Amino acid sequence: MKILIINGHPDKESFNFALAEAYKKGALSSGAEIREISIRDLQFEPNLQFGYRKRTELEPDLLEAQSKIKWADHLVWVYPVWWGSLPAIMKGFIDRTLLPGFAFQKREDSLWWDKYLTGKTARIISTMDQPAWYYRLIYRQPSNYAMKKTILEFCGIKPVRITNIGPIRHSKTTFRDKWLRKVERLGQRNK
Repeated sequence: MKILIINGHPDKESFNFALAEAYKKGALSSGAEIREISIRDLQFEPNLQFGYRKRTELEPDLLEAQSKIKWADHLVWVYPVWWGSLPAIMKGFIDRTLLPGFAFQKREDSLWWDKYLTGKTARIISTMDQPAWYYRLIYRQPSNYAMKKTILEFCGIKPVRITNIGPIRHSKTTFRDKWLRKVERLGQRNK
């Protein structure tokens, strides 16, 4: 299996980077091919300056990211949930890479669209400063819904599985180690 791990955390010393490495370790042990994108390392303008009215030329790093997305069978998104959403740099990456003509295409004079990333699957691994059950029951998991339904499935990627990890802030080493082992097992199963 060809797996692309996309890390959306802007801090290289974050637990998200350890989670991405754990997934990668597990996937490599299963024989999967791995490519990676660390959004923090890319050189690009994160703002979709003209919306979809006028196209902004893609920077080389975004062209390479699109190539990796096309290559992959399975996309693994690792990021923190901030204010119930994605980090700004990750949202900018999505806005600039999952463009009409690449990830989807609206049909002329229609409400419908064509999905260009069908046949791919995804795993979301998100960290938060609250228990996952609280995020699901009280806040109704807005970032999960946005990523799964209005971004990935909108482009044809499914199934999309979700792993929420929290609370991270003030967590003990035993809690983090347990999650690193779980995420490594997800990688071994290519899920």
